[in-house]
Amino acid sequence: MRWFGKSEHKEIWEEEIQWPLGDIEAADKIRNICRSAGDSAERIGGFPGRVDGKNKADSKQSQRDTERYERAAKTAMEIAMKVSDDLMRDSAVGEIVDLCVRANDVTTARILFRAIQAQSIREDVLNQHPVLRE
Repeated sequence: MRWFGKSEHKEIWEEEIQWPLGDIEAADKIRNICRSAGDSAERIGGFPGRVDGKNKADSKQSQRDTERYERAAKTAMEIAMKVSDDLMRDSAVGEIVDLCVRANDVTTARILFRAIQAQSIREDVLNQHPVLRE
């Protein structure tokens, strides 16, 4: 939305990344992306089947939230793949798993959960999200 000649708001995952990005900066960026997209994830995950097509405003908002969540998750995953430190990567993937569970995207969350190698981080994620237990 443009008010008073200001440019549109740019999401954190749409910002240009200045590579090379250190592991700490990458983990921080992933954390910020996941927290920023968390509200959209909760909206699409909290009300399954809520959009019935009767209210176009709700339908458009749901579509925007879905697109916003998907772009954020994709960008966060791309950044996480480039993190070289195992613990930092596992922690960052845990943040992405949290985002996916909040969006009720359990299939993606389980796939990402399997990539976490550190036992302590796996246990923390399982304690936060028991739905990931198989």
